[in-house]
Amino acid sequence: MANPSSATPGRNVVVVGTQWGDEGKGKVVDWLTDHAQGVVRFQGGHNAGHTLVIKGVKTALQLIPSGVMRDGVACYIGNGVVVDPTHLIGEIQRLEAAGVDVRSRLYLSESCPLIMPFHVETDRAREALRETSGSGKIGTTGKGIGPAYEDKVARRALRVQDLKHPDRLARKLRELVELHNAELSGYLKSSPLAYQPMFDGAMKAAEQLLPMLADVGHRLQRAHEAGDNLLFEGAQGTLLDIDHGTYPYVTSSNCVAGNAAAGSGVGPGMLHYVLGITKAYTTRVGSGPFPTELPMDEPGSVGHHLSTVGQERGTVTGRARRCGWLDAPALKRSVIINGVSGLCITKLDVLDGLPEIEVCTGYRLGGRAVDILPLDADEIEACEPVYETLPGWTESTAGIQHWDQLPLNARLYLERVQALIGAPIDMVSTGPDREHTIVLRHPYRA
Repeated sequence: MANPSSATPGRNVVVVGTQWGDEGKGKVVDWLTDHAQGVVRFQGGHNAGHTLVIKGVKTALQLIPSGVMRDGVACYIGNGVVVDPTHLIGEIQRLEAAGVDVRSRLYLSESCPLIMPFHVETDRAREALRETSGSGKIGTTGKGIGPAYEDKVARRALRVQDLKHPDRLARKLRELVELHNAELSGYLKSSPLAYQPMFDGAMKAAEQLLPMLADVGHRLQRAHEAGDNLLFEGAQGTLLDIDHGTYPYVTSSNCVAGNAAAGSGVGPGMLHYVLGITKAYTTRVGSGPFPTELPMDEPGSVGHHLSTVGQERGTVTGRARRCGWLDAPALKRSVIINGVSGLCITKLDVLDGLPEIEVCTGYRLGGRAVDILPLDADEIEACEPVYETLPGWTESTAGIQHWDQLPLNARLYLERVQALIGAPIDMVSTGPDREHTIVLRHPYRA
């Protein structure tokens, strides 16, 4: 939908998580979509989840861009996303049952790799083997994301465009079934899967997906030239990036702002502003190093407070998130990688009532001081956080929409965080609903 008020190209914003995911990107994207005509998902799969709260009603999205909850906004799934066709159709149907128009404004890149049942089974069997062998689980969601990306990089993936050509699909699928079954029945000691049900399922899915296929990159360029503002929506978080995260405890795609271009088919010159989303504390789901992690089991402890007040459970898996203090050296790394223009701090209200708040300002590693997150996961595991203690506040920040209405100590905390990480705080989220937002500098007007 073109923006009739503008004859010049639109302005485009990239939203990325700057921690280990679950930072509250969905709510921020939904809020920003009021100023955009299109929302683009550019990486990951249905291992990501965004929970939106609109007028008190929760909606969980996994593949479909968060802009779907705004009438008339175009939604694009770019080529960098791996797509489970059964899950995508199910998500569409759930939204339609709630009265949301999806199919008329959802554009699916025909270059997206498909997630097939053997990817899911391989993913789960590998995690089970890691657990029994004692090598340590990665902590995947078991949804086949990693194996699907492996097929993409190996240049053998089934892609959405193959659904247009049944003969080609059949040939490629037979080869992949044979390949993955060899690993499943051999090394992984799991059961092989049958070809025919997978082919039949793909053909059934094709009937619903083919009308939504699009050349997404070209559509985005045309929309941009027509004056549309676009919003590029990242999944997971920077510290889970396959190249820049805490490898091997990472996801299987590039979660950073630069991939918004490659994962959607546009040039990097179309990315005008990068908004980094950061919780007022830190969480992580799954395995991997976490320097500021706090114990959560003891009622009354800070870790227990963050977990319970913050309702810290994964949108996709339901797993409890590990919780800890805000980690400034980790955020500094994310700011550099993403070229962050400004930050949005979320869940500030979760810190309400804590007498003291600590923020990690650096680490001790092997007797030396470190002021940025190391690149080696083993070194991160060995890091001892160095904390600065700040006074907390007893007043509620929930729902506040203006900076000067925040308690003084809350403002001092945010100002200290801003100074430590070297990027401006442009927005603050004080609750889950759209309206619970403080705007200091608007990404579409900056």
